[in-house]
Amino acid sequence: MYVGEALIGEGPEVAHIDLMIGDKYGPVGVAFTNAMSRMSAGHTPLFAVIRPNLPVKPSTVVVPKVTVRNMKEAGKMFGPAQSAVAKAVADSVEEGVIPEDKAEELVVIVSVFLHPQAEDYNKIYRYNYGAAKLAIKRAMEGFPDIKKVLYEKDRSRHPSLGMKVTKLWDPPYLQVALDIPKWEHMERVVKELPRNDHLIIEAGTPLIKRYGVDIVGKIKEIKPETFVVADLKTLDTGNLETRMVSDAGADAVVISGLAPLRTIEKAIEEAKKTGIYSSIDMLNVTNPIERLSELSIGGLMPDVVELHRAIDVEELGEKHAWGDIEEIKRIGGKMLVAVAGGIREENAPEAIKGGADILIVGRGITNARDVEGVARRFLRLMKEEIDQYRVMTDF
Repeated sequence: MYVGEALIGEGPEVAHIDLMIGDKYGPVGVAFTNAMSRMSAGHTPLFAVIRPNLPVKPSTVVVPKVTVRNMKEAGKMFGPAQSAVAKAVADSVEEGVIPEDKAEELVVIVSVFLHPQAEDYNKIYRYNYGAAKLAIKRAMEGFPDIKKVLYEKDRSRHPSLGMKVTKLWDPPYLQVALDIPKWEHMERVVKELPRNDHLIIEAGTPLIKRYGVDIVGKIKEIKPETFVVADLKTLDTGNLETRMVSDAGADAVVISGLAPLRTIEKAIEEAKKTGIYSSIDMLNVTNPIERLSELSIGGLMPDVVELHRAIDVEELGEKHAWGDIEEIKRIGGKMLVAVAGGIREENAPEAIKGGADILIVGRGITNARDVEGVARRFLRLMKEEIDQYRVMTDF
C-alpha cells in the first residue's frame, strides 16, 4: 500500500488531497469496494474519468471530504475536481511514476477537499491536478521518510494551526526570568523584549505565587509565539500542577529536584501527555547527577535540568553551582541543561562554552534601563534566527 498527501493553492479553491494506492485484491481494494458500495449522504464517491465513458486506469475513486449540499457544489466536484484527479493519475502513468504494467493491478482512493465557497473552476482544476499529481509521486516514492519527519517536526508550522508551537531544538537559548512579583513592571519588560526564536520567557515563582498560573496567559497575550516556562518548583502533586500549567497555556513546567521521586515522575509523565516540557530545578540538590541517575532507573527523564544558584546565595558572592554539565548530558541523552544564578554578559560566553543550552537571566535584564538592548546583546551569543516561514520546496 502506498499513501500520499499534498496541499496546493490558496483561498477557497485550495486543494488538499489524501490518497491510497494499492493492489485491487488487497486492503486498498477492499476499501475501494466499500467506498463504492457503502455511500453516505453528501459524500458520494465517484469514479475518476478522463471524459464520460472513459474511466482512468488504475481505477480511481474520488471521495469528497466536505459534505456536498446541493447540485451547484456537486457540479464542482463532478466537474473540475474529479477531472483533475483523473488527469493526474493518467499523467502519472504516462510519466512512469505509476508503472504502466501495474495499471490493471492497482486501485487508487483519493479524498478531495473542496471548499463550499470555491468558485473559480480554473483554480479548482489546476490546484487539484497539482495536489493529486504531487500526492501520487510522494506515495510511490515513500515520501516522507522517517528522518525527514523527525527533522521537520519541530521546525515546520501547520498553516491552519492558528498558533505557533515552539520546540527547543536549536540551542543555546536565552531565558528571561520574570522573578519580580509586580506585573506592571514585568508587563513592561515583556513588551520591550525583542521577538526572537532563541528567546524564552519564564513566569518566575514569585510572580506566579502572587498572580497564579493565569499570569502565563497575560504573557502569551503580549508575546503569543514565545516559549513560556511556568516556574512552579513543584514539590507535591506533580501531575496536578503540570496539568494546571498546561491548561494555562505554558510550554514548560519547572519541578523542584527536592521533590519526592514519585512526584517528579508523575510530573514528567503528565508533561509528556500534554505535550509540554518538563524541567527539574536542582536548586539546593546536593548531588544533581545522583538525582538524575535515580530518575533514569525508571526511564523517566526531564527535557531540561536546571543548575541553579539561589538569589539569596548569589548575594553572598558565592561561586556559581553549574556542576558537571558533560556528565549530566551523558546521563540525560537529549536533555538540555540550563544554568541560572549570576549569569551576566561577561560570563555568558563561558557558560555556553561549558555546554549550557539555556542561559537563565533575571534581574540582569528585568531591572535594566534598556531591556531590549541588554537582551539583544545576550541573543548575539545565540545562533541566527530560525526561518519558521520558509517556503517548502521539497515537492
